[in-house]
This record gives sequence, structure tokens and C-alpha cells, in this order.
Amino acid sequence: MTNSLLECRNVSLSFGNVRALADVSLSLRPGEITALVGDNGAGKSTLVRCVSGIHRPDNGHIVFDGQEIDFHSPDDARKAGIETVHQNLALVEDLTVWQNLFLNRELVRGFGPIAFLDRRAMQARAREMVSTLAVNVPAVKSRVRRLSGGQRQAVAICRAAGFSSRLVIMDEPTAALGVQETARVEELILRLRDEGHTVLLISHNFAQVMRLSDQVWVMRAGRCVGGRRTSETNGEEIVSLVTGAAGQ
Repeated sequence: MTNSLLECRNVSLSFGNVRALADVSLSLRPGEITALVGDNGAGKSTLVRCVSGIHRPDNGHIVFDGQEIDFHSPDDARKAGIETVHQNLALVEDLTVWQNLFLNRELVRGFGPIAFLDRRAMQARAREMVSTLAVNVPAVKSRVRRLSGGQRQAVAICRAAGFSSRLVIMDEPTAALGVQETARVEELILRLRDEGHTVLLISHNFAQVMRLSDQVWVMRAGRCVGGRRTSETNGEEIVSLVTGAAGQ
């Protein structure tokens, strides 16, 4: 696990009598796309919630950029440089693109008790963020409810990548998209990697995992049962690890 941006070391978590994670150990190399795969209930989302500050592990350690972390909230994770794009995207449909990009990160001007939202600065910065990632969004003043599924996903990714994030976690980013929009989002994910972001991709699409990832970790029944460099494995081996047909 040398030269890792993120390391999980024997992470365990239980909810009452249900053991959701059991001694999970894995690592993410900086500047790579790492895929996390497994059946429903394997523990993927629970592990991501531990990394992103929603849950705190009962045992084990999480190390980010060489420092052991103990986040108490998702805001702590964001401040450390970990952004999560959830499957539901967490966008407010009645707000505009720029308002969603700066939700809970609003820029203000003024001082003391007199301060105002700096709408002009946020709109200018939003245009810069969108153009940097070449996101296909009509205009930053467009309301989110008028955007397609792929455009909404692009806004969520843009928000995650636009605030000095070191690690971008993406939970099933193309699950509800068509073929063309999936291709655009995959291009955006590759662009994130090319610009130096580390990406953790949760996906049930093994073909997508093989196309995009540099490393694959497999979870089953709350445990990490194996990891492979993508260039050294294939879809059949990954499936066998997921189902338990193959050993580690």
C-alpha cells in the first residue's frame, strides 16, 4: 500500500447485530481511477460513507494523504479534499446550475454584519468550472430541472471536481443514463484522472470498470476479497471474485 492517497486498514463497522464491514483493507493510488465492485449489500456504499464522513468505523484506520482521518461529518471530508457524487446527485432542481455548484459554499462580499451574496463572482466562477471540464451544460443560469440526466450528472461531477478535491468518489454515475450520455460521462471521468484527480468509482457495469479503471477492488459480504490491476485481469475473473467462485 505504498504510494497511496487513501488507505483503509482493517476497517470494521456494525449496525446492531449486522456486521456491515469486516476488516476491510484496500488502497487507492494517486491520479488513478479505482473501481469498487460487488453485489448489492456487499458493503461498498457503507465503506464509501466511512471515507466521506457519514459513518465512523468501529475499528480500523483510514489514512488519507499520509494522515489518519477521523471525520465527524461530510463537511470534514470536503475540507480535506474528498468529494462524493452520490447516486441521487443531491442537486436542487429549482435552483440554477451556478447556485447548485455553490450550494453551502456561497461567496459573499462585504464585512462584519453587512455581507451580500456575490452572485456575479459565483456565476463567473461557475462558467470557468464548466468550461474547464468542457461540460455540456446549456448555461450556468439554467435551472437544473430543465437539464437531461447526463447534464445533471455533469453538474454534480463539476461541483465535486471544482473545489480543489484530491479524491472524487462516484457512486453508479451512469446507472440511469442512455448510451450517448453514458459515453459523455465516461469521457468526463477520464478527464478528471488526466487532470490529476484520484477517482473511486462504484459500478455494477463490469465492462465500464474494465474500460475506465486502473485498479479494481472486489467486496463480498462486507469483506474485501481481492484486488487486481485492471490490465492484469478480465471481466470473468472479476465476476468470479464477486460471486465467490474464485479465491483471492
